[in-house]
Amino acid sequence: MKQQHYRTVWLSDIHLGHKDCKAEYLLDFLHHSKIDTLYLVGDIIDMWAMSKQFRWPQAHNQVLHTLLNLSEKGTQVIYLPGNHDEPLQKYNGMNFGEVIISREFIHTTAQGKRLLVLHGDQFDQEVCFGPLQAWIGDKAYDLLLFLNRWYNKYRASMGFPYWSLAGYIKGHIKGANTAIARYRDACCQRARKDKLDGVVCGHIHHPEISEIDGITYLNDGDWIENCTALTESIKGKLELVSWTQILTTASLHDLEHAKSRRTDQAA
Repeated sequence: MKQQHYRTVWLSDIHLGHKDCKAEYLLDFLHHSKIDTLYLVGDIIDMWAMSKQFRWPQAHNQVLHTLLNLSEKGTQVIYLPGNHDEPLQKYNGMNFGEVIISREFIHTTAQGKRLLVLHGDQFDQEVCFGPLQAWIGDKAYDLLLFLNRWYNKYRASMGFPYWSLAGYIKGHIKGANTAIARYRDACCQRARKDKLDGVVCGHIHHPEISEIDGITYLNDGDWIENCTALTESIKGKLELVSWTQILTTASLHDLEHAKSRRTDQAA
């Protein structure tokens, strides 16, 4: 597969350290990408998950080293910490080597559009239904990831490519769609207030590009369910890349089995 040159790439919700992180897919995407500017839009390292059970497979280590190596080889890397990597928020405005740490950033595309970039947990108070509903939502999402994990292990064993069962189910739950709509509106209201053309975010694991009353809403998705990145071409075209759809069935099969072998060896 030919390497693709991007002016900008936005990645979020990688969740390194989480058992459902699709590190192998992300490594493959990065291997086939030449990136001028890379935004890491929060929840790159899942410190919440690791505080419960420390888990750091080799593939997760390779992702972290690959991201750091990009910053040393000419890619401008901007890290915008989210809620799962919240301890890094205290370094807002500082640089670590070649990596810029910033809670929020304004990106100007090749076509002159000004976009607010932030993880999106800033809007939790506006979206949340309350402590009980939030707790139920977390438990339901854990169940979805459990089903998604075992469903795709079965698909891999049968030679079928990865497919996000969790994303499909979530898309058919009324309460989830209501929360997504509230979140989208909150993001767009903030961009409109700041007199910007749009907003790039992550946080809710729902990749999307929409136009809302003149504001462009761009959610780059995640690498837990969807394996998506938001990209900007050299000419400024913005689009979502779903890596599991781009890879060939054979490549996906190889990646899933490589992951299974590493999991078995670790056990």
